Amino acid sequence: MTRRYDLIIRDALLIDGSGAGARRGDLAVEGDRIAALGDLSAAAGEREIQAAGRVLAPGFIDAHTHDDHAVLCGPECMTCKLSQGVTTVVTGNCGISLAPARMTKRPPAPLDLVGGTEAWAYPSFADYAERLRRNPPAVNTYALIGHMSLRVEAMDHDIERPATDKEAARMKERLTEALSQGGSGFSTGLWYPPSRHAPTDEVIAVAEALRDHGGLYVTHMRDEGDGVLDSIEETLKIGRDTGSAVVISHLKCMLPQNFGRSAEALARIDEAVKAQKVGFDVYPYPAGSTALMPDRVSANLPIQISSSEPHPEMAGRMLNDIAAEWGVDPVEAAKRLLPAAAIYFFMHEDDVRRILAHPRSMIGSDGIPSNDMPHPRLWGTFPRVLGHYARELGLITLEQAVHKMTGLTAGVFGMKDRGVLREGAFADLVLFDPETVIDTATFTMPKTPAKGIVEVWVNGVSAYREGEGVTGASAGRLVTRQAA
Repeated sequence: MTRRYDLIIRDALLIDGSGAGARRGDLAVEGDRIAALGDLSAAAGEREIQAAGRVLAPGFIDAHTHDDHAVLCGPECMTCKLSQGVTTVVTGNCGISLAPARMTKRPPAPLDLVGGTEAWAYPSFADYAERLRRNPPAVNTYALIGHMSLRVEAMDHDIERPATDKEAARMKERLTEALSQGGSGFSTGLWYPPSRHAPTDEVIAVAEALRDHGGLYVTHMRDEGDGVLDSIEETLKIGRDTGSAVVISHLKCMLPQNFGRSAEALARIDEAVKAQKVGFDVYPYPAGSTALMPDRVSANLPIQISSSEPHPEMAGRMLNDIAAEWGVDPVEAAKRLLPAAAIYFFMHEDDVRRILAHPRSMIGSDGIPSNDMPHPRLWGTFPRVLGHYARELGLITLEQAVHKMTGLTAGVFGMKDRGVLREGAFADLVLFDPETVIDTATFTMPKTPAKGIVEVWVNGVSAYREGEGVTGASAGRLVTRQAA
């Protein structure tokens, strides 16, 4: 009797996410799991796809997102990720998480990047998790708990100072509760105004909650410029003092005087991993994006406006041009644009490539879905690594690129049965053409889908097809950390 499966993808170039070499073969799906791999010529599928040598890989895991609200808004809102082959997103980064925090007035920047007051409606993480269960997202969601969110709540928006012991204890209590309800770690954004006044001891006091839960400490470090090495030391200390594995978000070396220092930063991380667990992610662009902050503006730093509430017509324009048009200096122009978000061109391509090529680097987009003219990384990160850096430049192999997006990330974040092609693993899959896959999103046209992503499945359900877009399926789930 012929063995039948829900889906068989035949004659694919299987890249399993482990970093091992590709092999030709078939893959079968039954329900939400991979049921078989190899020669399945004797089996049949309710649906069969002839891959004709195109690559079949685990669905990509976006290690760094601000999709906390976007995942709640339906499949169309996740086209930017599904069209890249992303099937799982890590939310709650940079100290910013929708839960557990209810806001009755507009949150301070950059918390407002994930939504206005109406979005902040989850006083417990259990409430957020229930929303994901009741209205499943189009992609799997792995959630971190943000220090900035906890801080604003515990300190009643009075955040331009260190927290008191009582306030830190309240944050730890809230973090402990959230971790018990499905949160997977604790994130900080110590570079930002709502958290820059928090000393290391405050962070450690709150992060102590991670110890009993095996949670992960993830950080947008205090300084990614002149003080980048000191910030790495602070990160390592927090990890050691709380017994936590750490992840450095979007590792970079900002501003011209620090170009080239990625070699020092990577060397320090390589030394640290001998004694503690350290990971880091990177996005494949020499520009970053976040809230527009006038105190971070300088005349020689190119800045492109990605959104502005009082002046939405300025989205996509350069700040210096706006300032010249208004007859003011760039700092004053930035103040007039607030609340706003921007793209900062403050990195060197050589550093991006050095970090991207490092065997420990994971891939994270760090895109901001709410921006009118977002950074192209929101739509282009993963195909850019595959097409530009792997195929065109040969910086890394295709297998290494896939590993950075799948098995490596799943291992660091503790995502059981994801990020791999093997029997019994969840059927998060992406079929793509290795000869044509490429990003098309640019700084002037940032919302364009990639080429070469043929089809994407989330937990065995087809979620995106090239030329057709999202299928409307909402098969995603809340994924929680399984600490090693």
